Amino acid sequence: MLHYLKVENLALMDRAELEFGPGFTAVTGETGAGKSVLLGALSLLAGNRAEKTVIRQGQEQCRVEAMLHFADSARVDTVLEILGLPPCEDGQLVLSRTLHRSKPPRLHVNGAVTTLSALRELGESWVDFHGPGEPQKLFAEKHQLAMLDHFAGNDPALEDYVDGYARWQHALGQIEAIRNGERLSEDEAEFIRNQIETIDAIEPSEESITELERDYARLDRAQELATLTGDLLSGLGSDEGLSGQAAPLLRAAQELAEIDPAAAEPLRRLEALIIELDDLANEFGHLGEGADIDEETAAALQERMSAWLSLKRKYGPGIEDVLAKREALAQRLDTQGDIKATLEKLHQESKAQEKVLREKAAQLRTAREKAAKELSKKVKELLKRLGFQRAGFAIEIVPENALGPTGDSSCQFLFAPNAGQEQLPLNKIASSGETARVMLALKAVLAAADATPLLVFDEVDANVGGEIGAEVGRELAALAGAHQVLCVTHLPQVAAWGRQHLVVEKSQSTKATRVTLGALHDDTSARESELARMLGDRKSASALKHARELLESA
Repeated sequence: MLHYLKVENLALMDRAELEFGPGFTAVTGETGAGKSVLLGALSLLAGNRAEKTVIRQGQEQCRVEAMLHFADSARVDTVLEILGLPPCEDGQLVLSRTLHRSKPPRLHVNGAVTTLSALRELGESWVDFHGPGEPQKLFAEKHQLAMLDHFAGNDPALEDYVDGYARWQHALGQIEAIRNGERLSEDEAEFIRNQIETIDAIEPSEESITELERDYARLDRAQELATLTGDLLSGLGSDEGLSGQAAPLLRAAQELAEIDPAAAEPLRRLEALIIELDDLANEFGHLGEGADIDEETAAALQERMSAWLSLKRKYGPGIEDVLAKREALAQRLDTQGDIKATLEKLHQESKAQEKVLREKAAQLRTAREKAAKELSKKVKELLKRLGFQRAGFAIEIVPENALGPTGDSSCQFLFAPNAGQEQLPLNKIASSGETARVMLALKAVLAAADATPLLVFDEVDANVGGEIGAEVGRELAALAGAHQVLCVTHLPQVAAWGRQHLVVEKSQSTKATRVTLGALHDDTSARESELARMLGDRKSASALKHARELLESA
């Protein structure tokens, strides 16, 4: 959930620091007071685009920071890992975004610099906006289908289908490639065989290529290698070297140990040193012997190295690239052997895969049809409580002849706000107020199926009031049982249900306009006064009484 938010120089707001709790937070204020500043701050952190005009007049930059906490951050950490960003520490996600008038923007996630696209992708995992002008995931048919599948419990079956569909598409791609591929001439086939033999001749593997490159380096600098190993051997193992010079020192140490037993330990260490010198001399001597390569071996080594360098230039810098090319060449050669038999085999495999997929797609479609009826019924019941007494809502399952990435069916959420009207797709609803309430109904029903922790509603109470407004507030409070909900509202019936209550106020002087954002939920009298203002008059005794009753009722 959103735990902390800091805003500096955004629009008309110079500075605000807020702490948020779980549940439902209501945001109120006079019309034109700047309630959208709060939503704008969250929009910036969600990775949405913004013009530099949002920077407060007279300031060089604006900055928004937030800290979110997740009881289980596995889902967010997965997204962070994909994006190459640091994981949450103790379940905390720290976001910041700075816009400059004359410099590029700065975006950070958990202290790491990131891009706008990464911030936007991450935003989809923690916040969902609902309101006029905001992207609404449920308007897209692919998201509608995903929600329906999640509601139906189809996720494991769908994942299994998607894996099988990918394998089937790969098989069909192979068939198409063979059909469209040109038949190799004998010369072309012979050339491919020669390329494969050339690759096989150098026995490419990590170990063999490492050994080849080491031996070639030794051959290339054989004279230098012989000189250096000779110098080391002479300095370590000859009579004039360290071993020869150590012999009289060893005798002196032995005589000293006979006189003074305390010299026994230093004597032992000296003996070990002399043994180590002899071993070193032997090892350097072996290296020197390896530098003496006969002409025939040297020629073979140079030929193999030349072949390896040629393969690297043709097929790539690494062993994996060369081996991948060999596999591709071999596969192309194999398919030429008996194209008819190869195609027949692939056809049989693809038909078997398609048969299994159609069975799985049919099971998915059956589960979707059952879930669509149940979900439609629940949404319609809730829409009645939200003021749509005779509204129509249905989820249409559309069968498809061809198999697709999600099966052989799609779905559409259809809605008609009034009796006698044609049910249309959600994205064709004209009224923003109707849209907001339909989205609220869907969110309330699908709360268990939606993993997005923060839901932000703007104008969810548009064109409603009275008892319906109270019902909207009640549903938002219920939705906040599984999510953190933030709602900008004009209705006191809705605001009274907020567990937290924030108020936006605008003040003006002759030189400047300023917006402030403060919390009322810890001050009962201040909250009653704000609700009374929303009812019509904060000084009216009846309005204050009504405000008190709303709070007590909620």
